[in-house]
Amino acid sequence: MQGESNFAREQLRQLVERIERLEEEKKAIAEDIKEVYAEAKALGFDTKIMRKVITMRKKDPQEREEEEAMLALYLSALGMLPDVPEAGAADEG
Repeated sequence: MQGESNFAREQLRQLVERIERLEEEKKAIAEDIKEVYAEAKALGFDTKIMRKVITMRKKDPQEREEEEAMLALYLSALGMLPDVPEAGAADEG
């Protein structure tokens, strides 16, 4: 019974140490990403827009298109999109 308890204790210790190492790696990577954004900003890029682009690139193209369509629908309903003449409206006159 004691052997099983020691084995479980050792497994737990190893798992905790792995998580701690990964957390440190995650922290280092977050710092690297922060530095890249700072570099982009220094070069004149809008980092807020870059973050949105990166988020969009992670999504499936169909999911992104659906999301953009819904956004356009909501913006239109709120009167936040410029008026776009309907097809054929230019012919009337």
